[in-house]
Amino acid sequence: MKTLHKLAFLPALLLATTSAGITPETQVPPAAVGSTADFSNAPRVNVDKPVELIPLYLRDPRIHGLQPLQALVDAAPEGSILTLPAGHYAGPVHLKKPLTIVGEGQVIIDGGDKGTVFVVETNRAELHNLTITGSGESHDSDDTCLNVRGHGNTFDNLSIESCLFGIDLKQSDHNIVRNSRIRSKPFALGVRGDGIRLWYSNRNLIENNRVTDSRDMVAWYSHNNIYRGNEGRRSRYSIHFMFANNNIIEDNRFYDNTVGIYFMYSEGGVARRNVISHATGATGMALGFKESSDITIEDNDIIYSAVGIGSDLSPFQPDTTVRFNRNRFAYNGIAVQLTSELGGNQLRDNIFEGNLTDIYQGGRGEGDKNVWEGNYFDTYQGFDRNKDGYGDTPHEDYAYADRIWMEFPDARFFKTSPVLELLDFLERLAPFSALELQARDGRPRIEKPLFAAHGSAR
Repeated sequence: MKTLHKLAFLPALLLATTSAGITPETQVPPAAVGSTADFSNAPRVNVDKPVELIPLYLRDPRIHGLQPLQALVDAAPEGSILTLPAGHYAGPVHLKKPLTIVGEGQVIIDGGDKGTVFVVETNRAELHNLTITGSGESHDSDDTCLNVRGHGNTFDNLSIESCLFGIDLKQSDHNIVRNSRIRSKPFALGVRGDGIRLWYSNRNLIENNRVTDSRDMVAWYSHNNIYRGNEGRRSRYSIHFMFANNNIIEDNRFYDNTVGIYFMYSEGGVARRNVISHATGATGMALGFKESSDITIEDNDIIYSAVGIGSDLSPFQPDTTVRFNRNRFAYNGIAVQLTSELGGNQLRDNIFEGNLTDIYQGGRGEGDKNVWEGNYFDTYQGFDRNKDGYGDTPHEDYAYADRIWMEFPDARFFKTSPVLELLDFLERLAPFSALELQARDGRPRIEKPLFAAHGSAR
């Protein structure tokens, strides 16, 4: 039998501001645009359905002979440490009191492929070094490996395997999800569950996790969270924000996902020092915006994607901007695609190299509504006679025969074909149609700059 030791907990506020590393220096200032749209400040009732756990005897017979973990949890005094020796344990588990559970060696908690495996419905609990596996397959009941409904909890070094939804935080604040590995069930992409989901959950730290072969990481109505040092592979959305304000996404790596980071109906926040690579396919996009405002995108590597930036009606709020600083756009199909005619995008000191198309501006003659300044284009055709590092003439990007594939997307298949390349060449020599300005940078850089991103020059 395990030895149980009393554990003295720090207050929830202290835990959230020290252990989580969420300090005033890392948060978006409260006065940032969009802070007044924080829906968590509005009076509201608990609209989430109650926790429903399917009992052990109704789960797969393979776990009926395992030791039920619930009995050990019930026997542990509140605030103690429950140390589990290596072995297999049967779910489900419903933790309703502050408790620290630590696995020694390989500890596997199996839910028998039915319902949710582990529910944490308390504050200031901790789970360390556990493997949680075998949730059910129902989207109606949100079958999950780890369902969290509490504040100030810590989840460290967990392995979440063969689960529909991985870790699901519902109306839960100041939690830490760290150093964990999450993988969905081997279903088709659209019917997998989300790897990490935040729903009405604020000021959480999602750090150094690896999410593989899931559907999405999502944050709905969830504000001031930090996503740091995570890796996402072979999923649909690396992170999808919806009505989620002032979130920070930094030092992450996202590979082979359909979409890297998507901001939808969101205000405030920053994405910095991330690598987003190989967002390919018909809808491939590294960074996407839908009616979002006042966001900063800086020091990111955006490479080998169908579309680097895809922006629709963003910035959306009047008198706001979306700022792109010191990013590298390399070897993308379209580096920056702006379908809005509103303007308000500011692109400074970025690198554009090896892209099939650097800029696609929707609308008619709207290329002067956005700010382009000090960017490097490997397609720039000019000189630097005064040796100040900037071109003597502006870099201007016009739509020539490009408009064929811009206005008729099916024609993109033929974009680099000899006939379209010939048309484009002839129009540059002697235009036979009205040209459309896509972008104008008055001070293009002559040499590619070296930015200190990801700990080294690039």
